[in-house]
Amino acid sequence: MFAVRKSNDRGHANHGWLDSKFSFSFADYYDPEFMGFRALRVINEDVIQGGGGFGTHGHKEMEIVTYVLDGGIAHKDSIGSGGVITPGELQHMSAGTGIRHSEYNASATTPAHMLQIWLLPSQRGITPTYSQQSFPIAAEHNQLHLLASPEGTRNSLTWVTDANLYAAKLDSEVSVEHSFTTRKHGWLQVARGSATVNGESLEQGDGLALSDEQKIAVQAGKEGAEVLFFELG
Repeated sequence: MFAVRKSNDRGHANHGWLDSKFSFSFADYYDPEFMGFRALRVINEDVIQGGGGFGTHGHKEMEIVTYVLDGGIAHKDSIGSGGVITPGELQHMSAGTGIRHSEYNASATTPAHMLQIWLLPSQRGITPTYSQQSFPIAAEHNQLHLLASPEGTRNSLTWVTDANLYAAKLDSEVSVEHSFTTRKHGWLQVARGSATVNGESLEQGDGLALSDEQKIAVQAGKEGAEVLFFELG
């Protein structure tokens, strides 16, 4: 079973310093048909102008990851963590009982481009945590890199949600496959380029929900592709 979320159908808000596109309902954007998928609750594609950013604000009971496509995002939080997230890294927060943080474009002049992602936790009331890790996504093309998992498998970040997160940069018309095991649902987000996924043609910004499939097969378009894949319980 498939459901395609086309890029042009996403919610959109432009605040000048911030241009955001919402795959699912978020803030003032509401679409009852797209409230999330399984544990996946938010995929926001944000472009933050130089010097712009989100001032200190709070989160509770949510697993939050940031995936940077261009530029850098400067992070600071209430549990003493801080740093700059750049392409090839994944930032993760278990908000748990409550965490406050700020996120700013690390450059005063150059836009930063990122995906902000939230998932519902599989356990509530935990102590907030922060982690950040680099992965060889750019150096090792044409394979799915496991970025986050409940068990921290294969040196991935450990998060508290029933999902695995993978990312890949694919060269022109190269294919990769992944077989589903105990988790029977998936969401594929095209971050750059284009791809054909289980026969569905997707462009940059498109998402595809899959359920009860044996595997996911991704073939990049002529310009290549960068994709994120969520394997969901």
